[in-house]
Amino acid sequence: MSAEARLKELGLILPPVPKPGGIYKPIVQVGQLIYVSGHGPLLTDGSLITGKVGRDLTLEQGYEAARAVGLTLLATVRQQLGSLDRIQRTIKTLGMVNSTPDFDRHPAVINGFSQLLIDLYGEDGIGARSAVGMGSLPGNIAVEVEAIFELKV
Repeated sequence: MSAEARLKELGLILPPVPKPGGIYKPIVQVGQLIYVSGHGPLLTDGSLITGKVGRDLTLEQGYEAARAVGLTLLATVRQQLGSLDRIQRTIKTLGMVNSTPDFDRHPAVINGFSQLLIDLYGEDGIGARSAVGMGSLPGNIAVEVEAIFELKV
């Protein structure tokens, strides 16, 4: 089943595509790879999930924020490529969690993003990954993720 069909089957709605918050391109294509700039957890109503995981948000809320980041990032990918079905597989993701110094479950938070990619692409949604904690993120967003994907030939 295609990623677009899975998205519809799961009842998932992509949020509006965010405008760049600085001087950069949301996506850069090099050959069959696309490099997707960092995205935050934008909801369908245009609001952001903010706060520090471990203080303002629970691990579960952080997981949901990471899943929201995935939907936001995919909205940009769809706008740029025309369809989520153009993605062949995930190459690499970097997940950044706005967390308290003592919070140490960053990979469990970023699993929210990774599980979304598995839900849409199966095993091809799994790539190399880093999940790290940050002292702060822009606008106090809870999670930011950037990704590299291989496109279908």
